Amino acid sequence: MERYDPIRIEEKWQQKWETEKPYQVEDVPTGTKAKLPKKMIAEMFPYPSGAGLHVGHVRNFTIVDVLTRFYVQQGMNVMRPFGYDTFGLPAENYAIKTGTSPKEATAINIANFRKQAKRLGYAIDWDREINTSSPEYYKWTQWCFLQLYKKGLAYRKESYQWWCPVDQTVLANEQVEDGKCWRCGHEVEKKKMKQWFFKITEYADELLDEIDALDWPEKIKTMQKNWIGKSVGAEIEFDIVNGTKLTVFTTRPDTIKGATFLVVAPEYTGLKYIVTDDTREEVEKYCAEALKKSEVERQENKEKTGVFTGSYAVNPATKEKIPIWVADYVLAGYGTGAIMGVPAMDERDREFAEKMNLPVVEVELVDFGQYGTPKTTYKMRDWLISRQRYWGCPIPIVYDAEGNPHPIPEEQLPVIIPEVEDYQPDSSGRSALAKAKDWLKVEIPVKDAKTGETHMETMTRETDTLDGYACSSWYLWRYASPHDTEAAWDAEAIKYWEPVDIYVGADHAVAHLLYVRFWCKFFADMGFLPFREPIKKLIYHGYINAPDGKKMSKSKGNVIDPLDVINDGYGADTLRTYEMFIGPVELDAAWNPRSVGGVYRFLNRCFNLCFQNEKTAKADDNATVRNKTIKKVTEDIYKCNFNTAVAALMEYVNELYKVVVSREDLVVLAKLLKPFAPHLASEMLEKLEATDEWPEWDEKYLVEDTVELVVQVNGKLRANIAIEASELDDEKSLLEKVLKDEKIQKYVKDGYKKTIFVKKAKLVNIVV
Repeated sequence: MERYDPIRIEEKWQQKWETEKPYQVEDVPTGTKAKLPKKMIAEMFPYPSGAGLHVGHVRNFTIVDVLTRFYVQQGMNVMRPFGYDTFGLPAENYAIKTGTSPKEATAINIANFRKQAKRLGYAIDWDREINTSSPEYYKWTQWCFLQLYKKGLAYRKESYQWWCPVDQTVLANEQVEDGKCWRCGHEVEKKKMKQWFFKITEYADELLDEIDALDWPEKIKTMQKNWIGKSVGAEIEFDIVNGTKLTVFTTRPDTIKGATFLVVAPEYTGLKYIVTDDTREEVEKYCAEALKKSEVERQENKEKTGVFTGSYAVNPATKEKIPIWVADYVLAGYGTGAIMGVPAMDERDREFAEKMNLPVVEVELVDFGQYGTPKTTYKMRDWLISRQRYWGCPIPIVYDAEGNPHPIPEEQLPVIIPEVEDYQPDSSGRSALAKAKDWLKVEIPVKDAKTGETHMETMTRETDTLDGYACSSWYLWRYASPHDTEAAWDAEAIKYWEPVDIYVGADHAVAHLLYVRFWCKFFADMGFLPFREPIKKLIYHGYINAPDGKKMSKSKGNVIDPLDVINDGYGADTLRTYEMFIGPVELDAAWNPRSVGGVYRFLNRCFNLCFQNEKTAKADDNATVRNKTIKKVTEDIYKCNFNTAVAALMEYVNELYKVVVSREDLVVLAKLLKPFAPHLASEMLEKLEATDEWPEWDEKYLVEDTVELVVQVNGKLRANIAIEASELDDEKSLLEKVLKDEKIQKYVKDGYKKTIFVKKAKLVNIVV
């Protein structure tokens, strides 16, 4: 008697898939495949750390795999690519600590990830694998930068940035937690330095206006709207008593008569012209402390703080002098970095006024036209893309002797990352690239403005590298033609495969998704893309947490390695099916070892039905339960209700154990099971000598033999009567049966006025 041996079965089918490459697709399909409906399904690609995959990754990748196999079984041409987001601080910090080059460590990590993914039986086109730190890839990241630079959307300016003195790099706002570096935990500081930016604000309106039309979760769309933060209002100029001026932005210029004070941000560039000698020391101390907080902390801080600058402005509507304060609840990047405080109309202003004993006056609304100029502003800022890291995509810019930037000619791409012996940033905070002396200097062709002749000039390379989000802003298009040496992506391949039909992830709800939309619109304007939105449908799933409900992390020692689950004898199919069964896809779920065992027992029962059961029943014997299951599982997968799809399969197996099964019962079970447990399902289909195309249900088997008729008397429920479904077609006989029912007799014994029959609702109302 055969027994279920998942490891043996999985090794057999993984070897077969490795050899036959059934999920490999063409860049531009030809022949019969070109006529098939297409689907491109991808996950947010992972950072391949030394720890490898954990069971949280497995949920992400398995959702993609279930959908991939589901649509392949329906006869579609499905692309399921894979890639690795490999630049960033972890590999660089590891290099600093161990001396192992990031390139070498990354290659080892990728090999481990690939091995784990193959053990999980994913239907990946492995010839379509990309790695952002490969020169073959980052050549085109640099090309993308140059296109933005040519159009003035990549520019350099001096600005305050979060700076980690330990990691020696600029940090984004979301990388600062409680005033400390998200990675090393050291206290951060604000540092003024020249940085490169992408002008995402140029596309703010379009990014905002097209959000509602996206087939994305509402919470993600709301987060994007809030991040963009469009505000329509006006700028109003106030005269300062010392002779200078201060311009504020407000969304309610009509309330200007209620303005009893002004507030500027700690970073406000004109603050030095406002403070007096008496207040300068206190203001500078306050600003230094405020700048240690992230903007999120400043906005969430319930306790309002601030310092009086010593100066006053004149309210143009009331002609009264009002004090100017500095407070951290005002942000430099919003509007002008200065606001007018109207405590009678604004809750934050009221809290501040009460704390600082400032007056609150009743507001008389006015026509602001004589005081201000209409203005629209955004909370979203231009995208800071400079990083003082060695392990990142080199920015393709050089500087002449005067320090002016010049783009690297496209024919000199890629700018290859040089090998260095010491990965530690230099003493000035520049990345280790600054130590590669031979690499720093490069000959660049320069055209003489007067003569038009070209000569070679020695220039110095930029030592900042690009934020990793730049690499992930275009990888979805690279998947269409991942090994193209002539272009970032092939125009015909893009036209066929994209935009992406389904994109799956659990992180990067704002930044990554906003940046890829921005680049998509830009490259569409440039004529390189035939669409303006990169992703049709977004699936945003919850996390798999540790058994105690806490988030898994290596530092807490609660990470569960998927290979441990597989090698314990459960196998990959059990792990995959369990992660789809664990709960609704959009919710977090805690890992439960006992439930893993329950799923293994379910798959064991599937195996036994197929391999230890005489299939003697007729095809029609179990047709009703079989067709109901086909419909339920199909509709649930379409809706991404994977947990209820698995539950329906479990119920189906329970029913099959009660009856004599037919070959058709088992073929349907194997086909429906394949997206979740592809190895076992393939083994079953081979045994049954059946193909794997997705089954269709027959409506005639879904008609209920009996239905429940709702009976009301004067609109109140009095009985539920079971009747044959066919009885609904004979109203006269049906009403006779209802009136004779013992539950209804007591209400109609003295007669009734009329009956109302609603067939569609299966309802009878008797009026007495």
